Amino acid sequence: MTSTPSNSTSGAVRIGIAGGIGTVTFSHPKGNSLPGQLLHALADAVRTLGDDPSARVIVMRSEGTGPFCAGASFDELVAIQDLDGGQQFFSGFAAVILAMIRAPKFVLTRVHGKTAGGGVGLVAASDYALAVSSASAKLSELAVGIGPFVVGPVIEKKIGLAAFSAMAVDADWRDAAWCERQALYARVFEDVAALDAGVDTLATTLAASNPEAMALLKHVFWEGTGNWDTLLAARAGMSGRLVLSDFTRAAIGSFKAK
Repeated sequence: MTSTPSNSTSGAVRIGIAGGIGTVTFSHPKGNSLPGQLLHALADAVRTLGDDPSARVIVMRSEGTGPFCAGASFDELVAIQDLDGGQQFFSGFAAVILAMIRAPKFVLTRVHGKTAGGGVGLVAASDYALAVSSASAKLSELAVGIGPFVVGPVIEKKIGLAAFSAMAVDADWRDAAWCERQALYARVFEDVAALDAGVDTLATTLAASNPEAMALLKHVFWEGTGNWDTLLAARAGMSGRLVLSDFTRAAIGSFKAK
């Protein structure tokens, strides 16, 4: 098992392999939010497990009993000072998405709590998401003056344009039942114990399945994404420009003060 350097502000990413199941676990003291360092560590962890033949399936999860992921780190957003800094930060989300969809094995995501913003992008980039019934989701970006530009393509591919645009426009919470109907979540469980049992059962089954067949299925799932390096880089530039605006800085400040 390995991990990123961890302290009270940076969070951590850990990986482990047991019984053919590779696990990526991320954590951050502020609602499992994602600063740039954590995003790149998360992408590296997925790539590491994707390249390791002893991991035949990947499970992504976060720590704690609160949110699954609060999305982008507001502390880091307000610290961005120029276009290059904005591009670099939002490119971290692109790196994680690309690592997940290009890993030659299935990525299962365990969603134990609410998820917002970029966290919804992580869920959409998984091949199969399992969630607890309390795991509401929302795209909160417009409420702080930006938009779900980098995560947009993967969310749209997963749930369709109509559902994605509804989430992006009203920036409101959708309950787990709605997320399951739209196929953001493949399965929803009543409590965390049932969720963990479901994750373990599916991961164990897949770890014993034909790796070549799973890799080919994965390729089929994500056909049409070959241009996403360029697309997501351009989208990161959009977000990076908007985060420097007076409107967005004031909106983020108001959210942080709540």
